[in-house]
Amino acid sequence: MADEPRKDPASTGRWLMRSLDRATLATARQGWPYASLVLVALDHSASPLLLLSNLAEHTKNIQQDARVSLLFDGTAGLADPLTGARVTVQGEISAIADASLLTRFVARHPSAAAYAGFADFHLYRVAVTRAHLVAGFGRIDWIESDALLYTDATPALAAAESDIIKHMNEDHAEAIELYARKIAGCAGTGWRLTGVDPEGIDLRRDGVVCRVGFAKPVRDAEGARVELARLARMARRRV
Repeated sequence: MADEPRKDPASTGRWLMRSLDRATLATARQGWPYASLVLVALDHSASPLLLLSNLAEHTKNIQQDARVSLLFDGTAGLADPLTGARVTVQGEISAIADASLLTRFVARHPSAAAYAGFADFHLYRVAVTRAHLVAGFGRIDWIESDALLYTDATPALAAAESDIIKHMNEDHAEAIELYARKIAGCAGTGWRLTGVDPEGIDLRRDGVVCRVGFAKPVRDAEGARVELARLARMARRRV
């Protein structure tokens, strides 16, 4: 996971959530906690999105009790994992029918395209209640949903996202490689853009994801174009 310093707990937690493509889902099963690994994407507000099968045990559980927790673990690769950041997000989960958000999920997780159209798979969104951030020893905070979620997301950027992704991957592959290697410090080649939200971009190479933040929030396609061009200039200077 790319390490992006943030000043306040809410921004730190949101960055961690946006940077990771998987989480541990905790549901209730006959009065017992039940934890499972799930793939996760976020909408532009940073609300978690999950694509779940009706046959999965966690789906059966949430049909009985919609309260869930998601643990986003950013401690991978650390010699002492307890010094790393992790955030537990609590909320209620419900199925949604939103083609654009399903497209966003599949862009984040290309392998999901193989089953996203199956009748027993449905997209779910977690309505966040609050989150608990542990960002290392002594850095522990509860964060309410109105602080954690990004409330200034605009429909204009969401509507333009697919076109931006297509344009960048087809016409600016070299810039995407520079974003990953020279700005985020993510190794390897073959990176592709999978998402654009108000706070940054998501990249993927095979099974690895990488996050690059914007200097300032963007609200539409023009704002994204300006920030992407700025990032490209910055990356080329580092070459």
